[in-house]
Amino acid sequence: MLPDERKRRIVEIVSEENGSTVGDLAGRLDVSEATIRRDLRDLEDEGRIERSHGGALPVETVGEERTYGQKQVQKREAKRTIGRRAAETLQDGQVVFFDSGTTTIEVAKHVPSDVSITAATNSPLVSVQLAEAGIEVKVTGGTLRRSTWSLVGPTGESFLDRTNFDVLFLGTNGIHPDAGLTTPNEDEARIKSRMCEKASRVVLVADGSKFGRRSFFRFASFEDVDAIVTDAAVPPEYREPFETTGVEIVEGVDA
Repeated sequence: MLPDERKRRIVEIVSEENGSTVGDLAGRLDVSEATIRRDLRDLEDEGRIERSHGGALPVETVGEERTYGQKQVQKREAKRTIGRRAAETLQDGQVVFFDSGTTTIEVAKHVPSDVSITAATNSPLVSVQLAEAGIEVKVTGGTLRRSTWSLVGPTGESFLDRTNFDVLFLGTNGIHPDAGLTTPNEDEARIKSRMCEKASRVVLVADGSKFGRRSFFRFASFEDVDAIVTDAAVPPEYREPFETTGVEIVEGVDA
């Protein structure tokens, strides 16, 4: 099989099956894993797939949304590092809201054992993580979105209308210089917007792959954020709007 034909087949497999591992692709195409990794690098550079931890995912478009399981395999070590660095900023006595998501759950996992907080979340998965660590946690309630394991809808929004938080750890699907912070789902956008309104300090936790992405619904602007914690250097076109609005930038935390 010629290289171009092999790459075309890789894109087909990854798109049809919503992702594949390096080992699976190598076995199906009868080539070495090293060859597959080189092909995946080329295909990512061409914008035809997105590489993940141990494999590849189809390219995300404006209206599409990754499932929680798909997000789990992306940037695992970067998310752990972001979570650890973000959690280091917590102080005794704070009331903290954890947005749903695979990066925010890493913040929950790294809450220091010697810091006492009251927590709230719209994520059942985050609530279990916090409760197992002995942290008092309140859950918004609402309708469970199975694709992202987040609670949305009027019940959750009503909870947020009645509460206030010292800190919000916020996730996003995309960060774009024109569109701001975005997500593919309208219900998710609405509850994220409410979170931002109710928090004294908004800490955006996002890996470097989120820069340049733009999803369907905008839920916040750069002005709504107080700090961003990311694993990569913030691109120049984002640094100026963040700094202009006084956003604290914590970048390259894996270096």
